[in-house]
Amino acid sequence: MTTIQKIAIAYAIIANIVGLSVMGIDKRRAICHKWRIPEKTLFLVSILGGSIGTWTGMYLFRHKTKHWYFVIGMPCILIVQLVLYYYFW
Repeated sequence: MTTIQKIAIAYAIIANIVGLSVMGIDKRRAICHKWRIPEKTLFLVSILGGSIGTWTGMYLFRHKTKHWYFVIGMPCILIVQLVLYYYFW
C-alpha cells in the first residue's frame, strides 16, 4: 500500500468520525434548544468525505430523518464518493 493510499484511508476515517460527531452534536443541541449546526455545514462535512458518518449519525441519533433532502441527499453523496474512490483507487 502506498503512502497516498494510507493518507486517503486515514482522511476517510477522520472525516467519517467528524460526520458522525456533527450529527450527534446537532441532535444534542436540538434537544437542549441551543444554537444549531447549519444544514449546509452538515452537507459540507458529508461532501468532504464524511458521508458514511453523517448517514450513520442520521439514523443512530434519529436526526434529520424526516427531511427528504437528507434522506435522499446523503446516500447520493455516498454513492458518488464510492464511485470516485473506486475509480481513483
